[in-house]
Amino acid sequence: MKPGSDDKAGPVGNVSGDVPFLSVLDAYLELKPELDDAWARVMSAGWYVLGPEVEAFEQEFAAFCGAHSCVGVGNGLEAMHLVLQAWGIGPGDEVIVPSNTYIATWLAVSYAGATPIPVEPDPATYNLDPNRIEAAITNKTRAILPVHLYGRVAEMESIMEIAAARGLLVLEDAAQAQGAGVQGRRTGSLAHAAGFSFYPGKNLGAFGDAGAVVTNDDGLARRISALRNYGSHTKYRNETKGFNSRLDELQAALLRVRLRHLEAWNERRRRIAAIYLDGLRGLPLQLPATATGLESVWHLFVVRVADRNALQAQLASKGIGTMIHYPVPPHLQPAYAELGFRRGSFPVAEAIHDEVLSLPIGPHLAVNQAQKVVAAVREACASG
Repeated sequence: MKPGSDDKAGPVGNVSGDVPFLSVLDAYLELKPELDDAWARVMSAGWYVLGPEVEAFEQEFAAFCGAHSCVGVGNGLEAMHLVLQAWGIGPGDEVIVPSNTYIATWLAVSYAGATPIPVEPDPATYNLDPNRIEAAITNKTRAILPVHLYGRVAEMESIMEIAAARGLLVLEDAAQAQGAGVQGRRTGSLAHAAGFSFYPGKNLGAFGDAGAVVTNDDGLARRISALRNYGSHTKYRNETKGFNSRLDELQAALLRVRLRHLEAWNERRRRIAAIYLDGLRGLPLQLPATATGLESVWHLFVVRVADRNALQAQLASKGIGTMIHYPVPPHLQPAYAELGFRRGSFPVAEAIHDEVLSLPIGPHLAVNQAQKVVAAVREACASG
């Protein structure tokens, strides 16, 4: 990925600096024997599409999430799109989405033919604010699509209560939250369905594009398993107009290896986050909010600072890679110009996008590297 982009191939962040933002190569190097064995197993089996590796991964990941079913698909965007499609959501329908998110959340709604209805985030957590949802519900609303942004679980209990009272469906965008949980329950089991991305930079990353739908609704899982495969459960018999969005057999095998290490690697991220939370306390910047009973997986460690560009430049001068998640909110993207939003339409999201900066974090970031980041941020704040 290039700096500032979540969906471009290549190195992640500033891999040549003293403290890279993230290096996906390290994930391969640490697990090389296991990953190479998985690759050889698939290649010598001669079964490359919807085979035993996909089936095994689906069972293992569903169990990890505490859910009944998992359906492997091509990527996280298609996971969400296929859920909405399977629910029959389409033209004339509305889906509530966060104003503060990556554009893929909105695109899933648009792919289904429905209209995304933005709702502002809680400025403390950056996640969808349940207190603002009711005002956005109309007689066209069919679903709510909260995002577990940066690896922190959204306020799902409140969201599910609103949905139940209004007869709405809830789809988790869990692209950044593999293994995150609240009160002992993990993402993937907190709503009617969840869409996961396994893009290489995610906590559970493949070595290319990959995704999955997780749900406790076995009927929904069956519909999606047909939709991902040209609308077919049986070869050459097409029950519906489907898509080609199948989790690759090789990627499934590699994901099975990484899944075995996910909890340990998430714990490494938590240790780095603890160093940041302790070392950056008291500075003129907003640190991520924490809460009892909430298990963030720290996909990103995002601070908020008035002069974001100055801090980023000073860190870069010391060889510290950073990224911005995200510089432009979806409602101000040219892709959604037809909705007629302007700057000022969603001021909470706009302020967040103007001020957030993601510090290096990942399972292969060393303690001394994290300490260097802390020292550099403190120095920058002192001089600023």
